[in-house]
Amino acid sequence: MNLNLAGKVALVVASSQGLGKAIAAQLVEEGAYVMITSRDEEKLQKTKQELEFIGKGKVEYFRADITNPDEIKLLVKVTNEVFGEIDILVNNAGGPPGGDFEKFSDEDWISAFNLNLLSYIRVIREVLPDMKKRGGRIINIASSSIKVPIPGLILSNTFRTGIVGLSKSLAEELGQFNILVNVIAPGRIATDRVAFLDQMKADKQGVTREEIEEKSKNTIPLGRYGKPEEFAKVVAFLVSDASTYITGSSLIIDGGLVKAI
Repeated sequence: MNLNLAGKVALVVASSQGLGKAIAAQLVEEGAYVMITSRDEEKLQKTKQELEFIGKGKVEYFRADITNPDEIKLLVKVTNEVFGEIDILVNNAGGPPGGDFEKFSDEDWISAFNLNLLSYIRVIREVLPDMKKRGGRIINIASSSIKVPIPGLILSNTFRTGIVGLSKSLAEELGQFNILVNVIAPGRIATDRVAFLDQMKADKQGVTREEIEEKSKNTIPLGRYGKPEEFAKVVAFLVSDASTYITGSSLIIDGGLVKAI
């Protein structure tokens, strides 16, 4: 199957590590021209060095804080100047702090909203002029909590489900321009974020992180955590020319963990 990603311009947000980095790597391997971004310039430099020789694609980076609307506008402007019009957007963001409802102030809620929902809205707004000309692909990364809320992650549970409502609405509005909008939700993928959450749960229960990880694996039909590259391959398919009739969907990549229908 030819994904036909060679020469396509992709903006992958929060891509200096974790799932964003894995997605950027897969797209570069498939020949896409990829702009990576995060707030950590040192990590971005290192990631660029790792990715620029892995395939036929190209990779550049631009440091940006996606909670800052001016920096988002500059990010898209620079991507246009470096690579041209954007064909693919992968919205991604680090998770908000864990904790129960009574722990969080208004400021915490506003911060999580800015990072995990409003940033997606703002980046989409900036890339639409490019995509409305010739179509495009938008992937909004969420979490398996869009189906089953995760205890102790009320901020994430709230705004990740907001991503689904946003994406469903946009799929309908933007279909006339051949812009496909989908949500991809990771389950237990072996990233630093999941390791952090496992450690947080371990500390709360007074056990080791390894014990928590083993318990989690026992709830997954495939019996293991997913690999970032496994997740990235699904994203690569959905942003490619091999996927032309999937929009408004939410796909959970979790090894069968979520039992909700």
